[in-house]
Amino acid sequence: MKNTQRPIGIYDSGIGGLTVAHAITKLLPGEDILYFGDTAHLPYGDKSEAAIQAYSIKIADVLLKKGCKAIVIACNSASSAAYELLKEYVRNDAHILNVIDPMIAHVCEHFAGEEVGLIGTRRTVASGVYHQRLAETCPSIKLRSLATPLLAPMIEEGFFNNQISHEIIAQYLSESGLEGIKALILACTHYPLIKKEIDGFYNGHMAILDSSEIVAMALKDHLEKNGLAHSGTRSSKRFFVSDYTPSFEASTRLFFGKMVHLEQHRLWN
Repeated sequence: MKNTQRPIGIYDSGIGGLTVAHAITKLLPGEDILYFGDTAHLPYGDKSEAAIQAYSIKIADVLLKKGCKAIVIACNSASSAAYELLKEYVRNDAHILNVIDPMIAHVCEHFAGEEVGLIGTRRTVASGVYHQRLAETCPSIKLRSLATPLLAPMIEEGFFNNQISHEIIAQYLSESGLEGIKALILACTHYPLIKKEIDGFYNGHMAILDSSEIVAMALKDHLEKNGLAHSGTRSSKRFFVSDYTPSFEASTRLFFGKMVHLEQHRLWN
C-alpha cells in the first residue's frame, strides 16, 4: 500500500474524540479513518499519567499494525501525558499529532495580549501543559484555567442539551476565575458536544475555541507538507472499542449519520 493510501488513526477514551474524527472526515473526505475508543478505561481525565501512557502505547500498537500513516491523539489528557512518549515509541513508523499544539498556535495568532479562559479535566488542568506552552510561545496571554470534572462523564452518559447539563455548565462558568476573559478554550474533545450550551451561557458574546476543526486543519497541512495526503474520493471508516457500550454505538451513529459496526479489541486479554 502506498504511504498516501494508508489510513489515519485517531484515538480517545470514549466519544469525545469523535468530534475530531468527524471534523477530519469533513475536511479530508478521501482519507481512510481508523478510530479507537478506549471505552474500557474512560474517562482518561481522572487516570494517572502512567496509566494513560500504558493505554496509549497499547492503542498505538493496534493502529500501527493496521498500517496507519498518522495517529491523532484526540484527547487532551492523553496529549499532555503521552505525546512525547508516543513520538519516541513510534519514531518513523507514523506521524503523531496531538490536540494541544494546534490550539496553542491558534490562540497565539488571534488572542495575543488578552486574558483567555480554559476548561478541561482535572488531568489536563493539573498538568499545566497549556500554561507552559503559552509561556514559551506567547507570554503576553494570561491564561485562567478551571477544572470541570463533571462534564466529560456527564456527556458520556448522554446528559447534554437538557436542564441538568444547563445547570452544571452554568455553575462552572459562573466561577470568578473565568471573569474578564476574551475567549474560552474547550480543553477536552468531549466539550464540543456542549458548545451550543456554553455559547448560550455567554449569549453568543464569547469566542468559544474547540479543537476539532483546528486539529483537522493542522492534520491536513501536516499530510500535505509530508507528501502523505490522499486525494481519492472514496474512503472507509472503521471503529474499534476496548469494551462495547451501547452509548458509544449510538454516539457514533449520531456523528456519522448511519449505522456503524463496532469492532471490539481488548487491550489486555
